Amino acid sequence: MAKNTPNETTDNARPTQRERLLEIVHVIREHDMLSNFIRQKNPEEIRLGFEELGPTFIKIGQILSTRPDLVSPAYTHEFSKLQDNVQIDPYSTVEQTFKEQTGQEIDDVFAEFDKDPFASASIGQTHRALLKDGTTAVVKIQHPKVQELVKTDMSLFEKAVNISKIGPEIGAVDPEEIFNEIKEALFTEINTEIEIKNGQEFYNLNNNDGVITVPRTYSEVSAQKILVTGYMPGESIKYYMQKPLSKNQQQAKQQKQERKDVAQALVRNFVKQIFVDNFFHADPHPGNILFHRLDPKDVKEQNKVAQFQRKTRGKKTTLTAEDDLPNYRITYLDFGMMGRLTPNLVDGIIQIVLALNTKDTRTIGKAILPICNRTGKVDQEKFFEELALFLQPYMQMGLGQVDVASLLFDTIGLCRDNNLQAKSEVTLLVKSFASLEGIVAELDPDMEMMDVARPFAKEYLINHFNWKKQLEDSSLDLMQSVHSLPKIPLKLEQLINLFTNGQTKLNISLKGQEALFVNFGKIVDRLVSAIILAALILGSSLLVQGSAQHPAIYKLGVVGYIISFIVIVLMVLDSLWIRFKHKNK
Repeated sequence: MAKNTPNETTDNARPTQRERLLEIVHVIREHDMLSNFIRQKNPEEIRLGFEELGPTFIKIGQILSTRPDLVSPAYTHEFSKLQDNVQIDPYSTVEQTFKEQTGQEIDDVFAEFDKDPFASASIGQTHRALLKDGTTAVVKIQHPKVQELVKTDMSLFEKAVNISKIGPEIGAVDPEEIFNEIKEALFTEINTEIEIKNGQEFYNLNNNDGVITVPRTYSEVSAQKILVTGYMPGESIKYYMQKPLSKNQQQAKQQKQERKDVAQALVRNFVKQIFVDNFFHADPHPGNILFHRLDPKDVKEQNKVAQFQRKTRGKKTTLTAEDDLPNYRITYLDFGMMGRLTPNLVDGIIQIVLALNTKDTRTIGKAILPICNRTGKVDQEKFFEELALFLQPYMQMGLGQVDVASLLFDTIGLCRDNNLQAKSEVTLLVKSFASLEGIVAELDPDMEMMDVARPFAKEYLINHFNWKKQLEDSSLDLMQSVHSLPKIPLKLEQLINLFTNGQTKLNISLKGQEALFVNFGKIVDRLVSAIILAALILGSSLLVQGSAQHPAIYKLGVVGYIISFIVIVLMVLDSLWIRFKHKNK
């Protein structure tokens, strides 16, 4: 975020689509952005280009910095450095936008309103305010014309992606896939009404869940370009993580234990979001998580009995908690990017968690298949073998030893190479897991997130295990087995008769047999062609040698030689072309 001088001409200086296109083309050429991005090289050049192109591209870069499933780790790291360089809207523009969106004046809604924003980003700027009832609030107001600029840039971006389809696939990423992901995320980001609904739901599910707090969303005074939430004290958790340990051994030990407790609180709540709520924060980077240490006088007031209702899979449960909570709180912010899981996907994720516990790569592979879409023919055995080789080094590592961003990017690539594409909800979940893992690994490098997830998975299975249905299925299987038992001697007799009469057949399936048979067919074709050529050359030689007195027959033999020579040259060229293509794959 950046804070600059107000500029009254911001609204009237929007370039036309043609001018914007020329500007984008100029910057793309200057930084060789298209070639670098497709090949995932020189990330710094792309970052500089994005900053030069302004709000839409800065926001695209910020979105991609949280998507290690779409771009390489080097790119996610470089894009995390992107800074908003936007001019602050004057108060008169803020007043106008607020009135257009809500139909009310600022003074009618707020007792106090800071005219100068305390933060400004590419999409909007944020002001502190005081509601009429005395509640401290934060008001995020979208910059004018942001939606129009985003739509213009996205339209031009889409045309560029369509043009890129004409060329060969030479990159490490798929531009069309990235564009579709960015487009959806960006339009969700600028539609504040979506964030309002997300914020309300997340507040109901997670506020006061232990040390987790969530700002309340005031939907009655919010609008499509206006978001009003409660003010939450604290600063980014990154400052808490970066604070050096005390030189006093006893205090350092207490600090380490507290950081371990903070990490466990974050992971437990995140796992609850997935397995209990099926609704999770998809962008839990340090900027969206605050850490606040309570004043001693506030601790007793906030450590009171909390009673709240939670709705899970259509059932309401009233929970009462009375905990001796520590003297700090962890706050989630920014609900523009959220994920929602279906019961079937949750079941699939549970199976992966349990499979990871076995450390059996084949079991893990079988659990991965149901949560992926198949984009072509899938050789399961090949996928299992490649997955086993890929995962082997990671099996004995702790989270602090694993580069999760690289692991995720490589895993997505492995699946893509095997015609498997993770469903978008799962990709979003894995991405947010990777973001949170960065925080957890720094707080407690020895912590295993799977150790926290595993009890939730087992509890989920117990709660959703239908004993009656399972008993009925087992009874039916048993009855079918009892019914088939008397027929076993008869089946054995029939099998022996088949062997005795020579009527048995043995079907053998070889790995890659289709390719083998195709290659075998090509070999046979070439062998037949060689035999025909040899016969043609031999026949032509006999005609030439025995027809000195017969010019017509002599010419026929020469023609045979010429045809043989042409066919041999074509066969050699075809063989070289096939080898060339094979070498460049």
